[in-house]
Amino acid sequence: MMADQPSARKDWNQLRARLFMAAIVVLSTFSAAKAADPSPFGNDLPSLAPMLERVVPSVVSISVKGKMTGSADPLLSDPFLRKFFGLPEQPSLSERSFQVAGSGVIVDGQEGYVLTNSHLLDNADEITVTLLDRRSFPAKIVGTDPPTDIAVLQIRADGLKSLPLGDSGDLRVGDYVAAVGNPFGLSQTVTKGIVSALGRSGLGSKGLEDFIQTDASINPGNSGGALVNLRGELVGINSALVGPAGGNVGIGFAIPVNMAKQAMEELIAHGAIHRGELGILIQDLTPLLARALRLHVTAGALVSQVVSGSAANNAGVLTGDVVVAVDGRPIHSDADLRTAIGALRVGATTKLST
Repeated sequence: MMADQPSARKDWNQLRARLFMAAIVVLSTFSAAKAADPSPFGNDLPSLAPMLERVVPSVVSISVKGKMTGSADPLLSDPFLRKFFGLPEQPSLSERSFQVAGSGVIVDGQEGYVLTNSHLLDNADEITVTLLDRRSFPAKIVGTDPPTDIAVLQIRADGLKSLPLGDSGDLRVGDYVAAVGNPFGLSQTVTKGIVSALGRSGLGSKGLEDFIQTDASINPGNSGGALVNLRGELVGINSALVGPAGGNVGIGFAIPVNMAKQAMEELIAHGAIHRGELGILIQDLTPLLARALRLHVTAGALVSQVVSGSAANNAGVLTGDVVVAVDGRPIHSDADLRTAIGALRVGATTKLST
């Protein structure tokens, strides 16, 4: 037993040496890996920054100054109060100045074309576009189209960067999007969210409604700004929000870029848009109305009147027909039909399914 102790001690020392060397190798490897990979995600953290660095320079601030005529005191516009105080029946009108702020998107840097909302330019006398680099330029109105709430401005400046146009027809509910604009005058602010719904209508506007709904924060001043996909392509023009006192509650709306592009091309070419008319009066077909009329469909646009000699009359459309599709696109309401027909130009042909 005594003769075996030196041999055992020698084996143990050799084992300890091997374990020590192995530990050094492991620690060295771990340190090198830690130095090369300081985060669980590697050197490239998940971020929208690379995409937004390309997008943000194409989004501009728009300042609009003008004058509008109105009652000097809205309270005294009430006929009862005017009679009570012995004032003339017609209130005196006064002219007052105003200034509003919004956003826009450079879509053609070479020509200086900027897309924005039509409602921003109401009664505008002076329009100023400010770029990311703080350069400001006067803008002229190329054309406005209130039904789509799209307007085109033009500025003369060097170094303008265009934002590429995407295809809003490819959007799906759940797609990630980012909104870029100037809420409350805070230039080039970015918010992110998803597409919450598509084809929204019935928001109470008098125009064509086919909105993209998103939970990306859209606040006053965002109007006319960009809604982009993760490739940095323009998929919508921010237009409206729903919330108390105009504040954001996670429900915002944008005009699909396909609709905006079509309007833009017409405005640049002609300065205005002339739309065709079917010559019918329509109303929303509700399930209750469908049961009362004993119809076999429960959604669509009900034709309540056909104008004599109109295109619809010549095509054989009758009062009581229900339009359920236009060129294969489903029609669920009267707003859907107005939007589909509103996209057509004078002289165009279309197929109605009833």
